[in-house]
Amino acid sequence: MEISKEELLYKLNVRQRTTLMDTLHISYTDVGPDYLVAEMPVSPAVHQPYGVLHGGATAALAESVGSAASALFIDYNSQEVYGIEISCNHLRSVSSGMVIATAKAIHIGRSIHLWEILVKDTNGKLISHCKLTNMVVSKRN
Repeated sequence: MEISKEELLYKLNVRQRTTLMDTLHISYTDVGPDYLVAEMPVSPAVHQPYGVLHGGATAALAESVGSAASALFIDYNSQEVYGIEISCNHLRSVSSGMVIATAKAIHIGRSIHLWEILVKDTNGKLISHCKLTNMVVSKRN
């Protein structure tokens, strides 16, 4: 049974309730065969002391979208995904509006997934370039 794009996005957004993604107001907005898009509002709640988006909030957005993207490629009944490495190069600051993160698959293996995540502002300017490595493991009973 194939699920529609709208239904999949709805399920991803419902699944994150009461998590860090909910706290940061991250929402999934688009999905395709090898990518997932999420957005996060930029407000004082995610600023660092100089009034711009905190790099940790950006990394949380990147890991959230990359991990959720990996979950689309596993057997959800028997496997789980865990981020094992993330790197982010923060290239530009932003103090308000929305940031959009697009995770694109670089490698989808049986046990390792590698994602490139580009975080941009609403004008398409690159804010951060991130790379996430996820490990796929069997669920514990």
